[in-house]
Amino acid sequence: MASGALAPLIMASGALAQTAAHAPAHPPAHATQAAEAPPPPPPAPASAPPSEWRTVPPENLMVIETTKGRILVELAPEVAPLHVERMRLLARNGFFDNLTWHRVIDLFMAQTGDPLGTGDGQSAYPDLKAEFTFRRGPDLPFAPVAAPAGAVLGFVRSLPIQTQPDSYMATTADHMVHGWGVYCPGVAGMARDDNPDSANSQFFLMRQPYPSLDKRYTVWGTVVSGLDVVRNLKTGAGGSGLVTDPDRMTTVRIAADLPEADRPSVQVLDTASPRFRAMVDMTRASRGADFSVCDITLPVQVSGGSVVAAAPAGTAPAGASGPR
Repeated sequence: MASGALAPLIMASGALAQTAAHAPAHPPAHATQAAEAPPPPPPAPASAPPSEWRTVPPENLMVIETTKGRILVELAPEVAPLHVERMRLLARNGFFDNLTWHRVIDLFMAQTGDPLGTGDGQSAYPDLKAEFTFRRGPDLPFAPVAAPAGAVLGFVRSLPIQTQPDSYMATTADHMVHGWGVYCPGVAGMARDDNPDSANSQFFLMRQPYPSLDKRYTVWGTVVSGLDVVRNLKTGAGGSGLVTDPDRMTTVRIAADLPEADRPSVQVLDTASPRFRAMVDMTRASRGADFSVCDITLPVQVSGGSVVAAAPAGTAPAGASGPR
């Protein structure tokens, strides 16, 4: 991978000059509108009985401690198995510890995962084959919330996705249909350069919706707690978004690797629950024709979990390398 960029919209610093003409001068209108007129809040978590909550497995929970607070990301191995495996590997190697949020654009995203802090670095591991779409079968839990022509929008656990209708399964050899992650606020994606198969270690978390990224950058998870932290990270100046004196990830761990007494427990409102359906109906009625899957914010309960101690400053990430 020549750079850890997300081209052409999330581009590494080394490639910005080459593609600046293709990057939007301002966020798209829908992103600005989402910031100015957020959807109504979901029902209070306490209103749902214990049976309507789902516990995130510790193996699928990434704990990101930052200089602005904690971010918890639920991994989506059914959607992007290769990228989830890479994120677990890098977290377990301590690769992400002390890396900066080197590129942050308001009303767009926050990018990190570069050991150089310039947008041109990556891990020493091979680049990954793109997983822009996945195959969804009848066994994968899916909660539909909207059905535009020829497609269905909904959730695979906490991840918003778009997919072909279930009825198409009867016409395919594997009895599955195509699906892909939708870039709503909090969705985690993998940065890359112009080569679709160039994702490596840099990733980004969405601050606002940006549908033009759908099916162009691999989605590997979603923030279930700490979106306020993502939106509070220091932003960069100018169109590049490169940050002076940026915030950092102090440690990144997989919850399953933490001592049980120190790991956070995360419960998300089950998308198969009656309370979820009621919340969707309420939000749809409020938003009317503007309703989108990105309007749904799943209630979350977090308990336990002490702050993971920061790695020593200046520690070189395991498996780090410069640009190739």
